[in-house]
Amino acid sequence: MTPLKNLFDSLRGQNRKALMPFLTTGDPNVETTEAVIAAARRNGADLCEVGVPYSDPIADGPVIQASYQRALDAGFKLQDLWNLGDRLSKNPDTHPMPRVTMVSYSIIYRIGMQNYIEKAMQAGYCGAIVPDLLVEEADELSGHCQKAGFDLIQLVTPTTTRDRQCRIAELSSGFLYYVSVTGITGERTTLPTNLVDNVGWLREQTDLPICIGFGISGPETAAKLAPVSDGLIVGSAIVRRVASAVQQAEADGNDPVQAAADEAGTFCQTLREAIDAA
Repeated sequence: MTPLKNLFDSLRGQNRKALMPFLTTGDPNVETTEAVIAAARRNGADLCEVGVPYSDPIADGPVIQASYQRALDAGFKLQDLWNLGDRLSKNPDTHPMPRVTMVSYSIIYRIGMQNYIEKAMQAGYCGAIVPDLLVEEADELSGHCQKAGFDLIQLVTPTTTRDRQCRIAELSSGFLYYVSVTGITGERTTLPTNLVDNVGWLREQTDLPICIGFGISGPETAAKLAPVSDGLIVGSAIVRRVASAVQQAEADGNDPVQAAADEAGTFCQTLREAIDAA
């Protein structure tokens, strides 16, 4: 069993829903990313999605696009992703929390599928979310992942046909990433009225856990979605808070790493409380 299957089986036994923050590797540096992930876990996060900066955003809104650009401007290299994984594996505040990468298929293809999987697993990552991988082209990567025990997580969107949703589920493992809204990542105050029905239909087609992402702005939206999901993915709302905390700390002459960790920890605690109370 993979770490993700173990986690979701455990959460189901406790009648709990997963909280999954998204952080960009190296924004503004690996030390800060590590500290924020550690703070998130101490305050209720169950697993973490680690973004791999990429110059051509796929479905990312302005907040995450900006975080990728900051990391790239600071000199991000793929080795930083592996270094972060090693640091998280050695940190008692983050190990053994499962961690998955959010990565463009072009990066995986460029360095080789088997090579990416091996390096990711050596660095302590247990799966990859690949948002630009077409289901028609997913067989080969899915096969490599299955052999290695490395989860391939794919996205289902509101415009994905039902036949296609079933095919995506067949080639995925770990969990399914259900995109709550049509469009790009970002915080929203309202969500589609048919979201609950759509997720309910998909749940009848697969045994995989279904985690909802895109548009979760805070505890209110988290509480609305928790009852119909197995987990919630929160990205832009956390990335924005981290960036603001770093900027303010630098202006005030305070420790930006500690400020970012404190801000992320407090926000994750409010999300955790809202999810558990829903």
